[in-house]
Amino acid sequence: MQLKDLLKGLDVIKIAADIDIPITAIAYDSRKTTPGSLFVAITGYVTDGNQYISQALEKGAVAVVTAAEPKEEIPYVLVKSDRLALAVIAANYYGNPANAMKIIGITGTNGKTTSTLLLKRILETVTDAKVGLIGTTNNMIGDISIPSDRTTPESLDLQALLAKMRDAGCEYVVMEVSSHAIILERVAGVHFNVAAFTNLTEDHLDFHKTMENYCDAKAQLFARADRCVINRDDQWFSRISAKAGGQMMSTSVLGMADLWVEHWKLYADGVAFTAVYNGSKVDVILPIPGKFMIYNAVTALACALSLGISLEKAAAALASAKGVKGRVEVIPTPGKPYTVLIDYAHTPDGLKNVLLAVREFCKGKLIAVFGCGGDRDPQKRPIMGKIGTDLADMAVITSDNPRTERPMSIIGDILDGVESYKENYKVIENRVLAIRYAMDIAEKNDIIVLAGKGHETYQEIHGRKRHLDEREVVRQYLKETRE
Repeated sequence: MQLKDLLKGLDVIKIAADIDIPITAIAYDSRKTTPGSLFVAITGYVTDGNQYISQALEKGAVAVVTAAEPKEEIPYVLVKSDRLALAVIAANYYGNPANAMKIIGITGTNGKTTSTLLLKRILETVTDAKVGLIGTTNNMIGDISIPSDRTTPESLDLQALLAKMRDAGCEYVVMEVSSHAIILERVAGVHFNVAAFTNLTEDHLDFHKTMENYCDAKAQLFARADRCVINRDDQWFSRISAKAGGQMMSTSVLGMADLWVEHWKLYADGVAFTAVYNGSKVDVILPIPGKFMIYNAVTALACALSLGISLEKAAAALASAKGVKGRVEVIPTPGKPYTVLIDYAHTPDGLKNVLLAVREFCKGKLIAVFGCGGDRDPQKRPIMGKIGTDLADMAVITSDNPRTERPMSIIGDILDGVESYKENYKVIENRVLAIRYAMDIAEKNDIIVLAGKGHETYQEIHGRKRHLDEREVVRQYLKETRE
């Protein structure tokens, strides 16, 4: 492929390179540059790719794409946005794979992972098609799982993944779309057949600064979709829906909407409700517990409707859905009279939702083990401290992923939200010891919620990732107490 082919559709300011030169690969990391590559210098928040142009050229790059005009005489293409350039070039390089499939993007603070998996289940069951999945816990091509490093991959990696899905025969791709991915142009050039919004609660304010900015970042997704599914119950509904560029379907669990819910019931092993759409009523059973699972199910159902699948068939598919790893996941505790659940809840709303959901079927004490991540949105820490001590009978406040911050400094911020008269909490910095303490004090019918890590099998401390799988911690404790 020649350079001129990769630049199609890109707003170029200046070309100081041979546009007929063959390009064998694209790279945005100089360390991964190979002979014949086109190197795209990305201006990042931590490092500037322009500092590594010489290394890329030494490794065989034949031209550079940059938003900062080089002072040296090198072959380059000057663009206004380097991130947008990477996205467009990547799409061209891989033959615009998104155009060959139906793309469904789901965004929001909470519920993205479960909603995407539920929709994948519906599509596979009803259409018998191969479905690709891109998300936080993992990526999937049909039944084949591929590790995931972030919610939405960098644009070059995303296009490579979409190309694999296309070549494998996927007809649909269901993907989580993060606000970072939208702002940083990772999904630029991807046309969405359906875009869905779950909810918006406080998170990522270290990046977006204000909730309005956070909302507007999410809203950009809906300007590039044919059909939009938007949760009417969320306080940001109007601001999000104002950006909807295609046909919109509103959803609600609390009142009337295009697709809404009545007669919902909660059980220890799932939820049941009646879905109402265009005058038709269909009973829905989802074998995953928690009221917030109703919202996830409704989002998946609305997306299915937007793709032309009947409500009856979509609802029937949900009846055989399975739980999601790290989302209200039950960890076996043979020989113990209590229950241990793992959930990814790491935001105020996420923690509140999971604790309220568990409270509805907990017959004993509710014990919550949680912390807050470092180098992220410190405003939410005291809020989570208040939620944890208000909603749990016992809160064990510990570390999550402190990253480069001091764990006790983060815990101190969490404690700022704990009312002075509260005594139903204990601070244990070491997360493994915190989990073991919770299991030490648990009694018959109690439920322990390990919140924050979910599917993750590591803990990042002092900038280093260390292995930590909470399932292993629970199993080791059980083994020791049986011996």
